[in-house]
Amino acid sequence: MLEAGAEALADIGSFLAGLLNKPAKKRVLVLGATGGTGRGIVKTLNERRFAPVALVRSPEKARDLDAVIVKGDASDPAAIARALDNVDAVISALGTPASPFREVTLLSTATKALTEAMRNKGVKRLVAITGIGAGESRGHGGFLFDRIIMPLLLRKVYADKDRQETIIAGSGLDYVIVRPAVLNDKPRRGTVRALLDLGGFHGGTIARSDVADFVVDQVENDAFLGKRPLVTW
Repeated sequence: MLEAGAEALADIGSFLAGLLNKPAKKRVLVLGATGGTGRGIVKTLNERRFAPVALVRSPEKARDLDAVIVKGDASDPAAIARALDNVDAVISALGTPASPFREVTLLSTATKALTEAMRNKGVKRLVAITGIGAGESRGHGGFLFDRIIMPLLLRKVYADKDRQETIIAGSGLDYVIVRPAVLNDKPRRGTVRALLDLGGFHGGTIARSDVADFVVDQVENDAFLGKRPLVTW
């Protein structure tokens, strides 16, 4: 009787030790989680055994997201501070509609509030998506993008992406700025090229799902720390 009891207690102890010693999932805050690329990022985070947190203005739009939902605006410092509680890293997939006539400030305003809150909370890792056409990648998107779409539709958006990149670069955070080629909704290929030398690149597209994979990789990968890789197929 005593031997069987001791064995049962040992089994219980082993089971509990396994649970208690299991490392907690790393929590990753996602901004722009209800957009096309943001949804892919949340899905990939779950596949990689992270614990995604989504800051959203409308929880109704996020009901299908497998994430902890925090209601609030990405440019509201108080909402960002709430969302950053117990968070280990941040992915910004913020987007904004094309606006050829109206000034765009959402990206830079939200990024300024985010980087300040991250410093206050002691959260160091930021992976932010901007796009080809931001900063020194301008002029590499191909004729249609560089000469027609960007000047006519996206000029004000990309002016704000430039401001966004400047804020991130001066933030003192451990950042990676990801510039995808033109996005499409094709199936995942599973491989990407991350270019730092853009001399040989003149346009192209990439699936949102492949961008999501690359972005999530940067949460723990230091290969592109402090850099701005352009991601394409």
